Amino acid sequence: MKKIVLGLVLIVLIGFYVFSLLIPKEKEESKLTLLKEKYEKKTPINVDHSKFEILKKKFNSPQEVTEACESCHNMTAHQIMNSNHWNWERAEYIKGKGIVYLGKANAINNFCIGTKGNELSCAKCHIGYGMDSTRKVFADSTNIDCLVCHDKTETYAKAQEKGGAPASGLDYNKIAQSVGKPKRTNCGVCHFYGGGGNNVKHGDLEMSMFEPARDVDIHMDAEGADLQCVDCHTTKQHVISGKLYSLSSMNLNRNNCEQCHGETPHQSSILNEHTYKVACQTCHIPIYAKVNATKMYWDWSTAGKLNNGQPYELDDSMGNHIYLSIKGNFVWKKNVKPDYIWFDGTASHYLEGDVINDTTHPLVLNQLHGSYNDPEAKIIPVKIHIAKQPYDPINRILIQPKLYSTEKGEGAFWKDFNWVTASEVGMKDAGLPFSGKVSFIKTEMYWPVNHMVSAKEKSVQCIECHTRNNSRLAKLKDFYMPGRDYSTFVDTAGTWLIVLTFFGILAHGALRIFSSKKIKKV
Repeated sequence: MKKIVLGLVLIVLIGFYVFSLLIPKEKEESKLTLLKEKYEKKTPINVDHSKFEILKKKFNSPQEVTEACESCHNMTAHQIMNSNHWNWERAEYIKGKGIVYLGKANAINNFCIGTKGNELSCAKCHIGYGMDSTRKVFADSTNIDCLVCHDKTETYAKAQEKGGAPASGLDYNKIAQSVGKPKRTNCGVCHFYGGGGNNVKHGDLEMSMFEPARDVDIHMDAEGADLQCVDCHTTKQHVISGKLYSLSSMNLNRNNCEQCHGETPHQSSILNEHTYKVACQTCHIPIYAKVNATKMYWDWSTAGKLNNGQPYELDDSMGNHIYLSIKGNFVWKKNVKPDYIWFDGTASHYLEGDVINDTTHPLVLNQLHGSYNDPEAKIIPVKIHIAKQPYDPINRILIQPKLYSTEKGEGAFWKDFNWVTASEVGMKDAGLPFSGKVSFIKTEMYWPVNHMVSAKEKSVQCIECHTRNNSRLAKLKDFYMPGRDYSTFVDTAGTWLIVLTFFGILAHGALRIFSSKKIKKV
């Protein structure tokens, strides 16, 4: 009986598949043609900046370059100074907390923890010059770094630990005369190296994406569509679309696949039905960290060990740091299958000074919201980064330590290797209380995986989710999924429905044959 039922199920599934192939393809083919035409057509260069006299004069500082840019682009400074790329924060609504200003200026993460007091080091990835603890940089438009986003020579670079200042020895005239629309190289110099190294944070954004092959990312394939970041992350008045949910909480200004591919991108109707509850990335990004490994675990509690009085490092076979005296132990992984969660576009965040009531479970620093019953929620792939980071067990708040300094004796952990003094100075810089005690707490951060899109033939197969053995969606327990879950009532009812349908078809066919013979005799 079991073999008969399985055979009937197979027949029904084949029937569905054949039916889906009969659906007209003209609509989808026209969509794909339009998309290819749109992105194969590169934006023509309308301005030759090398002809402008003001860009031919000798520049002695990057601020002079900015002043020259602003002499023509006289409304641009106002736009940039109202963007979160400049301010390192923006107004966000967080349920239970109301409207807060949230961003790199004040958020705590579980990588390098926080920027306050560490501006000279962190501001290498700020679109400005001269960031320090006073943060007066925000008030002066000549400190806008136009070149980091618009350099086309690929020679521009920021200096290490100089508050966002450019590297020495740059030819400002050559660079200023060769500016244009941002490319992947402009975006990648910051976004591919966030957290202190290549592919540390995201897992799907790293240096291989400068010139990726088709099997790394089908959209950015340097020999194919060759999409640049700004093709999807469109920009209006220097406000760039898309949100990093380590620093965002509202379902606004998001980027999604549907803005190009539409709500029903598949030939098969059953696949299009999946898009109601399953994000495109869930099926089309089966793995991330395809070329270089990404950091999955960071243990700050082991930092501070010295070898003969000096800091040291240990590396794995791929060249990744697995121990640094200044940062502790790490775990890296490559070709990683994502975790999966429900996400409705909103999030909550741990804010500076928030009291931690439950220390028996990992503290989630950016809780992404959603459930099966939420009409806005879809299943998305995420990277979960786990860390052990400093925590004040008396005040029950996370510690933002002073990490960077140019000199010993100023309390910075990366120079003095003392958690108590680094915490005391760092918490004072942040305006937060410190009890004098340092412990460590397990934390988690969720990073949506949106890049490294695979070709459709390498997408997640049905059986990888609809199975009782190692289903990709095994952790999502709030809904019933055929093939993964077992329900006596549903499975029995379904079996009998298939059996009755099959015998109904046979009976209907037999009646048709019988009636046709009877008509012939008459």
